[in-house]
Order: sequence, then structure tokens, then C-alpha cells
Amino acid sequence: MRTTKTLSITLPPEMLARAEQLAKLENRTMSELVREALRQYERNNWWDAQNAFGRETARAAGIHTDADIVAAVHALRGEHRGEDRGEDRGEDRGEDRGEDRGGR
Repeated sequence: MRTTKTLSITLPPEMLARAEQLAKLENRTMSELVREALRQYERNNWWDAQNAFGRETARAAGIHTDADIVAAVHALRGEHRGEDRGEDRGEDRGEDRGEDRGGR
């Protein structure tokens, strides 16, 4: 049983000529060229959707500029390190006692 189906399309003559030139230049069949074009179209649409989601999420979070992004990243990293809660003072790593963390 075939795993592919045949598709018939119409193209303006100049577009068909460019497609044939591309296929020849890249040593592809017209079918391979069209399949690759469809994959690229799908990837572009996926990225467009991701970017739209990111823009909407950023706007909802009050992020409008590159500086806003940098500030949000620094704030989040500070939270993860415990800096906002005053927990990252070195006591947990023995730094106050002059201990060498390298085990020497």
C-alpha cells in the first residue's frame, strides 16, 4: 500500500519556472521541493504562534521593553537564589568560617 497521495496543483508559469530551477539547482524532485516548502511553512506558522503567545504573555506581565525583560530575569534569578528573602549570605556554604569548599 502506498504511503503517499498524489496532489495536483496549479502555479503561474513564472512560479513554476522558478520552482523547476530550484529543484534542479538542489538536485530535488518537484515533490521533494513542495514537501520542504510545506514543512518550512508549518515551522514558520509554529514560530509565529509562539511569538504571539510570548508577546501577549509579556504584555500581561507588564513587560514592554528589553530593559523590562532584563529586570524580570534578574528579579527571578534573585528569587531562586533566595536573595529577596535574605537567605544568600554565605552561611550555608561555610564562607563565614573561612572553609575551603574545594576540600583541600
